[in-house]
Amino acid sequence: MSRIAIPASIEAAPSASQPLLNAVKQQLGVAPNLFRLMAVSPQSLEGHLGLFGALSKGKLSVQTRNRIALAVAEVNGCDYCLSAHSYLGETLAKLSASEMEANRQGRSTDPKAEAAIIFAVKVARERGSVTQDDVEAVRAAGYDDAQIIEIVLHVALNTWTNYINKVADTDIDFPIVRAGKAV
Repeated sequence: MSRIAIPASIEAAPSASQPLLNAVKQQLGVAPNLFRLMAVSPQSLEGHLGLFGALSKGKLSVQTRNRIALAVAEVNGCDYCLSAHSYLGETLAKLSASEMEANRQGRSTDPKAEAAIIFAVKVARERGSVTQDDVEAVRAAGYDDAQIIEIVLHVALNTWTNYINKVADTDIDFPIVRAGKAV
């Protein structure tokens, strides 16, 4: 059971969060526990959805964004996010099981995507303290400065969801995937 009470339904959430949760439900078909947990603080839910929405219009593909989410969730040992992004990776991003397993290991079967994953893992592990060589490696793979900034923001966004789920011990409402050995 979650350490922080999750509203049982959209209607049980604070009124300021209800329109936001309805939008999530319209997009995903449900309002997953993570979003209902965030809804306890309407400002947190609004901030998360705003950043997520802005980044979804960025230069990184949905596949690369999901790959980063899987790698960061593995680094942070977040079962909820691994479960959610494994499900979304298969259904939304259309990633293969072998690709998602590679992502969890900080790799990719696609060479360009692998550079982004390696960089994202380094940012997550080193809390942003990367080297010039790390930046040059991701550039050499074909990422421009805007995409590098987006990679860093995706690490931050996923770290936030990893941390809130670990703090709350959010009940997993996706097919369960457990963190293995951190990358």
